[in-house]
Amino acid sequence: MTTTTTQTMQNALIETGDATAMLPVANGTMKPVTVIGTPAIRETFDDATLRQTMNARMAPGVDNVVLNPDAHIGYGAPIGCVMTSRSHIYPGPVGVDIKCSMSLLQLDLPADAVADRRTRRAVIDAICARTPTGAGRGQRSVPKSRPVSQPLGRRVVVEGASRSVCEALGIPARWADRCEDAFHVGHDDTRDALAARLDWLQHGGAMKEFKDKIAQLGSYGGGNHFGECEVVRVADNGRAKHCADVFGLRDGHVAFLSHCGSRGFGHNLAVGQFRALQGKFEQWGIGYPGDDRHLCYAPLGTREANDYLDDMALGANFATVNHLLINALVLEAFEEVFPGVHGELVYFISHNIARKEIVDEKPAWVMRKGATRAFPGGHHALKGTPFAVTGHPILLPGDPQRGSAVMVADKGAEQSCYSVNHGAGRVLGRKQAIRTLDQKSIDTSFEERDILTNCRKYPRDEAPAAYKDFDEVLRSVKTAGLASEVARLQATFVIKDASKADD
Repeated sequence: MTTTTTQTMQNALIETGDATAMLPVANGTMKPVTVIGTPAIRETFDDATLRQTMNARMAPGVDNVVLNPDAHIGYGAPIGCVMTSRSHIYPGPVGVDIKCSMSLLQLDLPADAVADRRTRRAVIDAICARTPTGAGRGQRSVPKSRPVSQPLGRRVVVEGASRSVCEALGIPARWADRCEDAFHVGHDDTRDALAARLDWLQHGGAMKEFKDKIAQLGSYGGGNHFGECEVVRVADNGRAKHCADVFGLRDGHVAFLSHCGSRGFGHNLAVGQFRALQGKFEQWGIGYPGDDRHLCYAPLGTREANDYLDDMALGANFATVNHLLINALVLEAFEEVFPGVHGELVYFISHNIARKEIVDEKPAWVMRKGATRAFPGGHHALKGTPFAVTGHPILLPGDPQRGSAVMVADKGAEQSCYSVNHGAGRVLGRKQAIRTLDQKSIDTSFEERDILTNCRKYPRDEAPAAYKDFDEVLRSVKTAGLASEVARLQATFVIKDASKADD
């Protein structure tokens, strides 16, 4: 990439507000890309990201593309983007970790309960005894996990967080009411389609490792997946305090933030779909949008589209129950150290999923890749939920040192297809971070801030310096009128993939 080329692409952005811009497409003959970000954030969009954005917007059947402040290059479409279509489904804008999500558990512990380092270390040990971390690791690798049989695993991926599944796994059934989507159904809106698809995958050999993948329920993955013990600081204004009450947030108390997805089960499904669709493209002699194999697609109503939607739903159901089980195990760990402690799920929300929603007054598939749904109060989809008046919680991870945020959507979110960024977004690639960041400095920075971790060495590719300035990212969201801050979350300890970090 040359500086001249990057500047040319960035110069194509036309500023439309203090934190918004548009990227013209096809000489202005198509609806432009909506860009969210202050000038400082827009400078973080490199040539590859902007070109990938253009390819996604010009792909068949795509009606809208939104580029969020955390955007950086991904598979097919940038991580941190939104695509909508009424006629096609794209696996790229969902990605290989189907329904990668955030969840937040609020505890009734005051912050000073975890001030002592030995106490925090005891909680870390109790959590790690129940929730494995890292690629391929499952329940057998920790002593206090909650084993899942194959028959129960089948119900998990077909039913999602049904009452019977929750009860079988020791998950409070009421937590399902605090999920963006507690369950997903097949392409024909039935569970039967998912059961039939799972049978086909297993009997056809595409899901030979079902037993091993199901054994990963209740575990964190590698990479940017984590668990964090937080102290909640509610913003000092009336709206934030009201939203915090509705959400169940407790100022000055301990909460636990989790980031994980569908693990190896979802990865297998996603990779299988990429291969299947790419094979069809070669069979049909169809060219890829922008010559990018990861922008393969299927027209809605075709067998290929139905198969993808069924596989996505199976992976999404796994991810939902995985998060709820993680939270149940984390609460159990806190109970071991703090007998009598109480905890409730604040919310569970995805940032790698395709959902049917209303866009420009018509039904469409909204594909969010590293993007979070943001429905404000009064949105028709929130009718009958606890968040009908306020809008639902938005969980935005930053990094352990600069904190994370709980936000709530504003009316201006309509301009971004009711979406916001899913976090800070990478500014350094993994290899670049490992090559350029100093391990001792990273570990010292955590020690100086009194943030504990389960890792002997904190992963360099996950260091705070590998991510964008979270405050500037949040300023973009607020200034653009998409969402307002309800609370900040200050980390006291972090659970990461220790096996990789200790290599």
